[in-house]
Amino acid sequence: MSEASNRRPLKIRDQRTVNRIAAWLSQRNVTPNQISVCSVIFAAAGAVALVAAGRTGDAYQVVSLICAALMIQCRLLCNLFDGMVAMEGGKQTPAGELFNDVPDRIADPLLIVACGFAVPEYPSAIWLAWLGALLAVLTAYIRVLGASLGLPADFRGPMAKQQRMALLTLACLASALQFLWDGHGELLWLALIVLVVGSALTCLRRLFGAYRQLNTGA
Repeated sequence: MSEASNRRPLKIRDQRTVNRIAAWLSQRNVTPNQISVCSVIFAAAGAVALVAAGRTGDAYQVVSLICAALMIQCRLLCNLFDGMVAMEGGKQTPAGELFNDVPDRIADPLLIVACGFAVPEYPSAIWLAWLGALLAVLTAYIRVLGASLGLPADFRGPMAKQQRMALLTLACLASALQFLWDGHGELLWLALIVLVVGSALTCLRRLFGAYRQLNTGA
């Protein structure tokens, strides 16, 4: 499968500001692979912030959660611009697919597992986080496996990468305000439950979709 056919459909690519930033990066000595690696660095920074949020309180916890949300979005921006610089900027490389997929398989577990450490008040959060990380990788595995069998890349949800990261971002930002109602991590814990259930459903939908297409040729 080519990089173009394995590309996640995103409406944000059509926005003028996004295209201008991508064009600016393309004109500089920046490669798509470097941007992809940066996504892991941002994810690691977000994971550190989440772990710190579980070990601090008051204002430090608020700052940590906001930083985590910011790092998650920076990670997603890297995922956006690496593809745009590669395709629109004409900087595709033979190893582009490796850099397109492998960093995501590192970044997702880093952030999801760290969420389990962000809510020590809920012991179940740790195993929920590990299960969510495993399912996140499995959703991508099923997509890549289907593509290797000649099927179109399947990016359906309800808990694809963008949805997972949006959920964690919102949960971090909302949890940063939990002092208003004397909360203790329940929003992040609930987000992990939603992530696990949604990711499991995503795996099933992609798996049955691939099975149906392979059997019918549709």
